Amino acid sequence: MPVKTLFVDPSRCIGCRACEAACRECDSHKGESMVMVDFVDRATSVATQPTVCMHCEDPVAPCAQVCPVMAILITPDGVVQQAETSRCIACRNCVYACPFGVPKMDAEARLMKKCNLCYDRTSRGLQPWCAQACPTQALWYGDYEEFVNQRRGRAVRHTVFGAQEVRTRVCHVLPEEQSRLDVVALLKEAQLAAAEANLGFAPREEAWVL
Repeated sequence: MPVKTLFVDPSRCIGCRACEAACRECDSHKGESMVMVDFVDRATSVATQPTVCMHCEDPVAPCAQVCPVMAILITPDGVVQQAETSRCIACRNCVYACPFGVPKMDAEARLMKKCNLCYDRTSRGLQPWCAQACPTQALWYGDYEEFVNQRRGRAVRHTVFGAQEVRTRVCHVLPEEQSRLDVVALLKEAQLAAAEANLGFAPREEAWVL
């Protein structure tokens, strides 16, 4: 049976924050959103993109690897859960280890919280709240074959942070010509575009495309 997962397509995000509102309905963190809608570069653009837990597979969930008390468990189908309340010691190792900057430390509760892919829903065949609420399908839930047949763009699970490479369960949707998300290369392009703008040249449009 094909494995369903979340596909994140920044080109469709309109910054409405419906995903954040819907995420607050998740039973595991009722009233709080584990989805963050971020501005790509607020000084020069209104472009936004949703940030969710990518549920890393290789290396296996850096957040879980650095947890000294094994509070972060991974389901058999690869969903990385938020910290177990009875085990978490609020050491923040997971916060520092995550390359995507996802885990949140609730200082009052002394507990790490993050997206668990609405496991109470997805384990029963339902969509996560964020994907169900997204009006433009910037957050879309399905399997890879469905994506290829129904969507445009290239779904990638390979992200590069300089020397570190991470494969994830959740997919980023990129332009067809890109086979992986290279964060360092994007930052360099953005810096070059900013320099060109300061010198009076028009910044290259592709520098801002995720």
